[in-house]
Amino acid sequence: MSRERKAYPKEFKIMSVELSNTRTDLSALAKELDVSPALLYRWRKEFSIKQSSSFPGNGKVILSAAEQELALLKKELRETQMERDILKKAISVFSKGDNKYSCS
Repeated sequence: MSRERKAYPKEFKIMSVELSNTRTDLSALAKELDVSPALLYRWRKEFSIKQSSSFPGNGKVILSAAEQELALLKKELRETQMERDILKKAISVFSKGDNKYSCS
């Protein structure tokens, strides 16, 4: 039987992170908030790394302009490498065919 995932609003996550920064016992705080301590630690880590762009909601990542450009360039590189590999295989297939039918 699958369990339903809980969805927490952004405000709740930010408030939880701020509370966790003021408290020493995170497991007690996690129990009060009815979340797992690991989840609280993950929220703290994400908030410390991304600050204002953390917790976008529904798994939609908000990227900066530089991150968007990097993602686009990586996608183009993957496509170009795939095209190159296909062409290499085609060349090897056609070069094998040339030796096969020669009359020597």
